[in-house]
Formats: sequence, C-alpha cells, structure tokens
Amino acid sequence: MDKLGLIIKREYLAKVRNKSFIIMTILSPILIVGMIVLIAYLTKINDSEKRVISVLNESQFFKTEFKATESMSYVLFENISLQEAKDSTSSLGYYGLLHLPNKSQIEGVANASYLYTKDNPNTNITQRLEGVFQKKLRQKRLVDLGVSVEQFSAVEEPFEINLATFEGAKSVKGINEIKVWIGGLFGYAIMMFIIIYGTFVMRSVIEEKTSRIIEVIISSVKPFQLMLGKIIGTSLAGITQFVIWIISASLLLFLVVLFLDIDLGAMATENTMTRGNMNAVGQFPASPDSDMMLYAMEIMNIPWALLISSFLIYFILGYFIYSSIYASIGAAVDNETDTQQFVFPVILPLMLGIYVGFFSVFGNPHGPVAVGFSLFPLTSPIVMLMRLPGGIGEGGVPLWQFILSIVLLIMAFLAIVWLAAKIYRVGILMYGKRPTYRELFKWLRY
Repeated sequence: MDKLGLIIKREYLAKVRNKSFIIMTILSPILIVGMIVLIAYLTKINDSEKRVISVLNESQFFKTEFKATESMSYVLFENISLQEAKDSTSSLGYYGLLHLPNKSQIEGVANASYLYTKDNPNTNITQRLEGVFQKKLRQKRLVDLGVSVEQFSAVEEPFEINLATFEGAKSVKGINEIKVWIGGLFGYAIMMFIIIYGTFVMRSVIEEKTSRIIEVIISSVKPFQLMLGKIIGTSLAGITQFVIWIISASLLLFLVVLFLDIDLGAMATENTMTRGNMNAVGQFPASPDSDMMLYAMEIMNIPWALLISSFLIYFILGYFIYSSIYASIGAAVDNETDTQQFVFPVILPLMLGIYVGFFSVFGNPHGPVAVGFSLFPLTSPIVMLMRLPGGIGEGGVPLWQFILSIVLLIMAFLAIVWLAAKIYRVGILMYGKRPTYRELFKWLRY
C-alpha cells in the first residue's frame, strides 16, 4: 500500500505541476464565463431583431388580420404590381413579401397566396402567417355553418388543463423535462470527465512505455499497483481542477452579472415559458409569475442530496471502469495513433448513454429502454442520473432498480479492472507490433 500511495502522489504532482494543466485551470473558467455572457448577449440581440414583412393584398379579405407583434411588423403595399412589390421589398431589405391575389372566395385567396423570401424562410415566421390564415379560414367555415363571429370567439377561447398532484398541490407542465435536463447535465459531466482524464491516463502509460521508464518502475511495483495508482492520481488531479473551475467560474460569473447587470435568467425564463406555458393560440397564461414560482419550488424539491451523492457513486465507479480500459489500451500500443481502433468502442457506450438516454427518458422514464440503459453498467452512470431527479420510490426510480444498478456497476468494475490489469501486465512489455483484438484476448489467458 505504501508503494501505491507513492505512485498516486507521483501521478498527482506530475499532473498539477504540468504547464498545460496550470494554464487550462486558469483560462477555462474565464472561457466558460465568457461563453455564457456571450450567449446571453447574443440572445438579447436576437430577441430584439424585428422582421418586416411587406404585404400586397389584392383581395377583399384579410384586411386587418396582419397585426404587428414584438418580433414582426407589416408594411402594406397598394396599387402596384407583384414584380414592383418584389423589387421594393428586396431594395428596402425587408424579410419577405406576402402576396394575396384577387379571388372571389377566401379559400381561393388562401390557397393562391405566396410568401416570397430571398432564402428559405424561418419556420417561426411561416407558422405565424399560417396561423393567421388558419384562424380566418376556420372562422369563415363556421360562419357558413351558421356560427356567428361572437360564437366563434367563444369557441376559440384558449384552454389550459389544470394540473395537480393527488395531495392537491398544483403542478406545472414541463417540469419532468427540466428534471431530465438537470440529470443529463450530471451525466454529461461524467462523460466528459471520463473521456478527458481517461485519455490522460492512456497518454501517461504510452509515454512511460515508449521512454522505457516502465521497465524500471515495474521492477519494484506490481503492474496492477502501477495501473491503479495512475488511475487514482489522475482522477485526483482532475477533481482538483474541477473544484477550482467551479469555485472560480461561479465567483467570476457573480462578479460579471453584478457589475455588468446582465440578465442571465432571461434565456431560461423565455425558453421555459415558451415550451411549457404557451397555450394553443400562442398566448401565455394569466399568471406567469405564479407559474415561475411553482417551477422554482419544483426545482427546489428535487432530491439534491440523493442526486449529488449518486453522482459521486456513479462518477467514481464509472471513471474507474473506463480509465482501466484506457490504461490497458495505452499499455497495448506503442503510440497514440494506434489507439484509434480501440478508443471508439470505448466511447460508444458513453455516446449511447447520452443520446438514447435523452430520447428514452424524455418519452418514458420508466419504459424498457430507459430502465435497461440505466441498469447496463457501461451506460448506467449517465442514464440513471437522468432518472434520479424524480426521486426514488413512488413516481420515481424504484428502489430495487437503483440498488441493482449500483451492484451491477460494482461487479462490472471488479471484472473490468481485473481484465484490464491482465492486458496491462502483458502489454507494457510489448514493443514494435501493433496489437489486434485477437492478441488482446490471448493476453487475457496469460
């Protein structure tokens, strides 16, 4: 154990004293905060952009339907030809031209209307214009059936279903998606940590192998101790860097928001309200402030202690599994170029965990795909964290699934570390030949 401690200390100090490590530790929080501020600034600029649509209405319909909004305005053309309207729209730099031809029936006008733009139009623009036509056509069809304009207005009154728990507490739409995103961020952090610092372990092994230092080191320590020491030492260096990033980035972001008066919550608020609270005709509920309070309360009620403790468990076990594989790959090859054929199969389960996890957990967090990927050891550190914000027990992850996931992860960790150590023991002394998967399987029998 003393030798293992020395190896861990050596690997840790070698990483934290590296110039690139120090530079990235200092620059990364600045870059992260700068990116957040830039996104907030660009979002503000993007929201302030107002598109202008010129309208050439040659019909007797749709005279007052096109009304300006915060993001769109209309300019009416009269007594000019279609070509003149196109030329004027283009020369004035307007977004597009909406042409309504002269027809005797409103149905004919709508079917013959065209939106002319320089390039393919924005989907939001076309949806809003289509909404105007659709509402007017629906009104005309109902009037033809004997429904008055007042009755149509009553029919068009927006409806939003009331949501509540069995205990009577009011709930809001979209909170489950928000919880999945929160869990997904934890899972994504695990994936990035595994890829970045697992690669560090692999490169460290390759460097020592190519410089023949490894032959001297294993004369005094066992290969398994050396591999485990590299994994733990590198992980401690990574955790040190992450802690510095979190503290410094949080402090820097607070100072930037305080002194520059940047509203970072505007993006999240607008996105949440647009996705979760917009009703069928594009109007917001009457009390967005109360809904935002409910969102805040729901987020506060997430079992953060469970989520953070589970994150640490899945992070440690998942990192040890994948870094053991990375270490065995580094021991099996002579240079980093030869690692490409082995690295992609290692990254593939992580990518599946992210993408399949989002699609399955969003749709049905208790479905067979979500449950299967949250139990499979190579993807459970990511997918299970997407399910855990809902808690454990009724309405959340069943307790047996949570326990089984950790048990399978521990068993996989012991098995993979044992197999990786066998490859590591043989590979570190192999030179001059590019290994194949067949040879790696042979090494497992040594």
